[in-house]
Amino acid sequence: MKPIQVGLLGIGTVGGGAFEVLARNQEEIRRRAGRGIEITMVADLNVARAQQIVTGRAQVVSDARAVIANPAIDIVIELIGGYGIARQLVLEAIAAGKHVVTANKALLAVHGSEIFAAAHAKGVTVAFEAAVAGGIPIIKALREGLTANRIEWIAGIINGTTNFILSEMRDRGLDFAAALKDAQRLGYAEADPTFDIEGIDAAHKATIMSAIAFGIPVQFGKAYVEGITGLAAQDIKYAEQLGYRIKLLGITKRTPEGIELRVHPSLVPARRLIANVEGAMNAVMVHGDAVGTTLYYGKGAGSEPTASAVIADLVDITRLHTADPEHRVPSLAFRPDAMSDLRVLTMREVTTSYYLRLRVADEAGVLARVAMLLAEAGISIDAVLQREADEVGGEGSTQTDLIVLTHDTREGTLDDALAKVQALPSVLAPIVRLRKEELA
Repeated sequence: MKPIQVGLLGIGTVGGGAFEVLARNQEEIRRRAGRGIEITMVADLNVARAQQIVTGRAQVVSDARAVIANPAIDIVIELIGGYGIARQLVLEAIAAGKHVVTANKALLAVHGSEIFAAAHAKGVTVAFEAAVAGGIPIIKALREGLTANRIEWIAGIINGTTNFILSEMRDRGLDFAAALKDAQRLGYAEADPTFDIEGIDAAHKATIMSAIAFGIPVQFGKAYVEGITGLAAQDIKYAEQLGYRIKLLGITKRTPEGIELRVHPSLVPARRLIANVEGAMNAVMVHGDAVGTTLYYGKGAGSEPTASAVIADLVDITRLHTADPEHRVPSLAFRPDAMSDLRVLTMREVTTSYYLRLRVADEAGVLARVAMLLAEAGISIDAVLQREADEVGGEGSTQTDLIVLTHDTREGTLDDALAKVQALPSVLAPIVRLRKEELA
């Protein structure tokens, strides 16, 4: 059977990896897909660099639309990135009757509903395994492997840059700025790391997983997003003393009131496997009613790990290329006419437990006053850690740190209570508040 022909838009790090892995494992892939898969056309603005990578094994052009217009191309891989031209090209490829494979989580998190609707109307597939957690097949697990389950929650370390920074802060006692500089020097962080360190990249991925898990539209604009730029080394140290580690988690959860969709630093019990995921690695926990809790671990970025996911999508599409579109696996796991309108909760409506660090005057009665205000709001204290004043401010210090762990409470309730605690004369600095996830 004639090999299926693929056009590649963008041959940077991931595109180059996909080209090389596909060529290297061609025979193995053919045996699995039932026919060959060949990248026969590549579009990249840097034609000379692209030609050095493909070395005559594919036609290279500078115009992506030339790939889309080629009637011999069956599948288009979009690896350009961003929201702008990538959106136009994906929609044009769909309109031309091409299947699309993309690693563009930002595009899907913001414009996914439009793109999936267009693909459904045209009878083509948009595959995006590489958009979340690199080489970890989490999309396939959610969409197919766990299809018998009612998914209750997902929690994941889905940004390797921030996980590397947090690992450095914990292992080496570095502050955030020093750990970020290390990450940039080693190539884990971009020169402009904003999308990573502010939690935006993780929120794109959490948005996509939430849509698949709960059968809701992709709604990035409703996600709560908080990065790690405000994390202090002492909070990582105190968390460790209390038996926790701090990780930037993407969390989505089904509740009676609606869907939680949030990204923020979280205290996780050190005994949990996910708390021990270090460096630039990714891990995702999924809890289903039938299977219980499952964990998926691996490289979340990089040339060949991400290429692995891209090529897996190519194989899936090749297997189903001639199948009736109505019998393919839906892009977001649920049939388009069966999507839910469950609302996404605001952060004030979310219920979880908390870590609070208060810089207070080292005097009698402070803890009692804080505990009284929390109790009046119905907030129960789980544990308290009070440091000696000389540990915090040196010999003769009149200030100390008071760390409070709470039981579950509604965030809006905590906000209101903390406003009163902050107003106490004995509270000397803004209260640090981190969320705590038991992931039991």
